[in-house]
Amino acid sequence: MPLIQIGFATRLAGLYVALFVLSGVQLPFFPLWLKAKGLDAGMIGLVLAVPMVVRVLAIPFAAREADRRDALRTALVVASAASALGYALLGFVQGGLAIVLAYALVSLVYTPVLPLAETYALKGLAARGRAYGPVRLWGSAAFILGSFAAGFAADAFAAQSLIWLIVAASLCMAMAALTLAPLGPTPHPSATASPRKPLLRDPLFIGVLLGGSLIQSSHAVYYAFSALAWRGAGLDGTAIAALWALGIIAEIILFALQARLPAFITPQVLLGIGALGGALRWGAMALGPPVAALPFLQLLHAATFGASHLGALTFIARHAPHGQSATAQGYYAIANGAAMAATTGLSGWLYGSFGNAAYAAMALAAIVGGGCCLIANVTRRVAVT
Repeated sequence: MPLIQIGFATRLAGLYVALFVLSGVQLPFFPLWLKAKGLDAGMIGLVLAVPMVVRVLAIPFAAREADRRDALRTALVVASAASALGYALLGFVQGGLAIVLAYALVSLVYTPVLPLAETYALKGLAARGRAYGPVRLWGSAAFILGSFAAGFAADAFAAQSLIWLIVAASLCMAMAALTLAPLGPTPHPSATASPRKPLLRDPLFIGVLLGGSLIQSSHAVYYAFSALAWRGAGLDGTAIAALWALGIIAEIILFALQARLPAFITPQVLLGIGALGGALRWGAMALGPPVAALPFLQLLHAATFGASHLGALTFIARHAPHGQSATAQGYYAIANGAAMAATTGLSGWLYGSFGNAAYAAMALAAIVGGGCCLIANVTRRVAVT
């Protein structure tokens, strides 16, 4: 089919599929490749921490350049292609220090890809009167596909060959980015439009930045230790995978319904739903629920991840000043990564000391995140009146 006949949303869905297949392959199986290359646990941890550090430099630079040049698609294509090349070169590197350095270079070009893609999606879909969720859901579905496909491949191939699955997925990402249509120049605001405060001096933006990041970071114990806890409760690998998939399916359903949500479900309301869902989900997990309750708690992933993700991204897209859309999404990506890194580091000590009761701290993080959003919103309304 000629490229011109493929719709904007279809091309964008293809990018999300490629992005999340890559994530589904990389997250579980990149550590296996590192171990097969002879790295010990300490060095593997160092390698995996590299993107969390590098993103603080890479994302703001890429976002500012994309905004300054009004070239989101170009930035996406360059970052995606450089990522594919970087992963290919990483496959040939030997030795722990060389792998750390090579992965740092890959992370410099790879970590900005998702924030740039989110900005491109929100701007392009809004210009066409389309909702974000029904397109983004293909990424969530692809994550499940990528994880299962990589799992089968891990059984069929030597661990040292797993890097080439990541390379193949990154090449697909680069090709998907090439199919994207340019957005066109961003229209300038009218002369009568009231100026906005700089992003990092805007209390409402800062409140959503902190609140959304805390709600997302409340997943840390779940991401790191749920499989271990459920294995200890007697569940086999298939049951654990099914529970994880159930949470993602709930998220997909919410994304699919975004365009049909009533008008009063604003981005701030979605963030509130995410915070309340976190208080309920993690509070229940802290009590050590019976296995029969886990599927119902997994359905709350639609609130804790799905609603808070939609709320934060759509708020930022609507609230960012002219010419700062990518920069605003970049700030959120950095805040999100920093909060997740901190709670993930803390979760090891919490789970080791308190077991399932560690989820109580995650419930608190979600509640505090919701409070940040609420206080910022109330403060903004008082200032306006």
